[in-house]
Amino acid sequence: MIPKMEVYQQLLESKIVAVIRGKDAQEAIAVAEASIQGGLKAIEVTYTTPNVAKVFEKLSESDALIGAGTVLDAETARHAILHGAKFVVSPQFDSSIAKLCNRYSVPYLPGCMTVKEMVQANEYGCDILKLFPANGFEPSFIGSVNGPLPHVRIMPTGGINIENMNDWLEAGAVAVGIGSDLTKTYRSSGKDAVSELVKDYLKRLA
Repeated sequence: MIPKMEVYQQLLESKIVAVIRGKDAQEAIAVAEASIQGGLKAIEVTYTTPNVAKVFEKLSESDALIGAGTVLDAETARHAILHGAKFVVSPQFDSSIAKLCNRYSVPYLPGCMTVKEMVQANEYGCDILKLFPANGFEPSFIGSVNGPLPHVRIMPTGGINIENMNDWLEAGAVAVGIGSDLTKTYRSSGKDAVSELVKDYLKRLA
């Protein structure tokens, strides 16, 4: 198992996390593999993907950091960890997930929208918080939070694209989550187009 702090470091260095939400396992594998081929080093596979265990099994062969997304409860978090997830992400903060992830030294990135939720998540040992859905906020929100809470590290997800990504990073985001762009590109143009899109994202990194 990769040490917890090493996982955090890899996430911070990657800056972009691909959020893969496939209509089935085959699509999720294809989009994830194309993203990795394009140069992304951090992949979040959501539990809304049918037969998600197959995706984890296949992606375990890659050298990318593979995590689990849309984890709604501790039981799902444990399933993800047993299937090789190196980090766990949820759309909300859940104390039972936080405790389980801490027990097994796995980073937990919960979705938070308010300062109260962020403080609570920090108290449970969450070092990177997902601002979700980010399309309900402006990038300046991060600076407003970091005023009273300078130690909070925020990863916006939801509505992040190649045009606004750097606005968030320059505003203080430690990383961003992207997803719909990748899936839409795969469905319209295939794996090679996803890889090329990823390369464009990486070229534009702040």
